[in-house]
Amino acid sequence: MIQNKIKKILVPMDGSKTSFAALDSAIEIARACHATILGVHAISFLPTGFMPSVVPYEIYQKKEAGKFMENAKIRAAKKGIVFKYTITFGSPVEHIINISKSKKFDLIVIGAHGKGRVKELFLGSVSSAVLHKSRIPVMIVK
Repeated sequence: MIQNKIKKILVPMDGSKTSFAALDSAIEIARACHATILGVHAISFLPTGFMPSVVPYEIYQKKEAGKFMENAKIRAAKKGIVFKYTITFGSPVEHIINISKSKKFDLIVIGAHGKGRVKELFLGSVSSAVLHKSRIPVMIVK
């Protein structure tokens, strides 16, 4: 019955081990349900005091994100899963929630902790916020 309900899976990724663990879980679900996966990476803006260095920073971050997203695409393709991705700028939580609503995703699969410098006790700040703000099911992978 669940196989008929999950057709679109959203996987927020930041290149961390846990984001790839989340991708692996999403791939397994996608295989069972014949679903597709969209990977999303949101590059946070620097505080305004760093304005002179923002453009090189954004270019570098987008290039790095493209590398790990392409690796994710290959990883999914090896298992026969369609994986597309998007790289955005701004708040990761806002982008994840907005994309999940506007594109009508059925499930969000997210790593428990990302690459953030400050780790919370049990969940990362992004995964915790997504869990609480999402109106669709969220699977958190450790």
